[in-house]
Amino acid sequence: MYRKAKYIICIQLLFSVLPAQRDFNEELKSQEKSIEFLKKEMANLKNKIKEMANREKLESKKIILLEKEIALTDRLISELSRKEEITKSLISNSEGKIEKNENDLRLLKDRYKKRVIHAYKESKSSNMENLISTVSWRKSLYREKYLDIVSEEDKKISNNIRSLLIEIGQEKLNKEAVLRKNISLNRDKAKQKQKLKKKKYAKEKSLAELEKNKDELSNYLDEKSRGLKDLEGIRKTILKDKARFEREEKVRRQQEALKSKQFSQLKGQLPWPIKGRVVTKFGNQWNSKLKTTTDYPGIDIQGKADMPVKTVLNGVVATITYLRGYGTTVIIDHGGGFYTVYSQLKSLKTHVNSEVRSGDTIALIAESDTGGKPVLHFEIWKGGEKLNPEKWLSK
Repeated sequence: MYRKAKYIICIQLLFSVLPAQRDFNEELKSQEKSIEFLKKEMANLKNKIKEMANREKLESKKIILLEKEIALTDRLISELSRKEEITKSLISNSEGKIEKNENDLRLLKDRYKKRVIHAYKESKSSNMENLISTVSWRKSLYREKYLDIVSEEDKKISNNIRSLLIEIGQEKLNKEAVLRKNISLNRDKAKQKQKLKKKKYAKEKSLAELEKNKDELSNYLDEKSRGLKDLEGIRKTILKDKARFEREEKVRRQQEALKSKQFSQLKGQLPWPIKGRVVTKFGNQWNSKLKTTTDYPGIDIQGKADMPVKTVLNGVVATITYLRGYGTTVIIDHGGGFYTVYSQLKSLKTHVNSEVRSGDTIALIAESDTGGKPVLHFEIWKGGEKLNPEKWLSK
């Protein structure tokens, strides 16, 4: 009884540590939905830009929309890259299945060949002659039974060979279909990269013109500042989102598996998302260009072009969105009501509902909109409260 219980526990432990089998086809379907959504959003934005060009001549608003188009295009390229990785995994899986099935087929064919040779040799032996030529009814029955068994075994081998040939053929067709999809993805990605290059050039040109018009420049900076209000709306939506309960459970399991501390226990100990100098502090900030004081909800950390942006603690990606003036933004749920916000990103390396660990690269830092040094906008939330990130990051 003790041995049986011990055996069951061992089996349970074995299966508990085995990694879950990835369903690449499901991942591919999910990725295709994300890409389709982004393409629709980009098409709607393009129509909006055209409409604005016909009825308005405000350069500031045009640049804001152009910035959104650039951010969406960059995100689309990242999604296409991820889809490409999934298709490569599917191709690798297909190649593995084909190789295994071909090895099984060779073994079956060898086995079948040996059986035929053995049967041929045995048919010449005296025992086989006696078995076949006997007139005894009992031996005759044995002979019939023996032939039935041989015939049944041959049928099984033959059916297995036929099944394997069909599976190999189907897997080869699947592989070819995924290869074609992969080629198409590469073309689409190259096309989007070319579009991105042109849009960035158009933005630089528009910004240069904007610098000459003080009123328009003021309008542009005002438009950008509204991004923080948009972020406030996103925060309220996330806090009401039913998916937060599922994310909480994922984070709890992560913490147990990694034996990591909770966010609330790490004040003053969190790693920095990038190495750099804080150029905008948390709290009240004076804007000399707009002559206004604003309550800044996070900090801006000055970095370098293409610097990797890393997560400060394990968690689950709650949302990825675009913010006026702050570009592509990733919000991570760390459980216990704690969230971190990373803005002004490009070349995303993660996706919504993805589980991330402390130190994972989620994106690269984007270029500055105004031609200065690139900065990362970083926030920490505790439910409805915005916390000073410098008090939570390591000294």
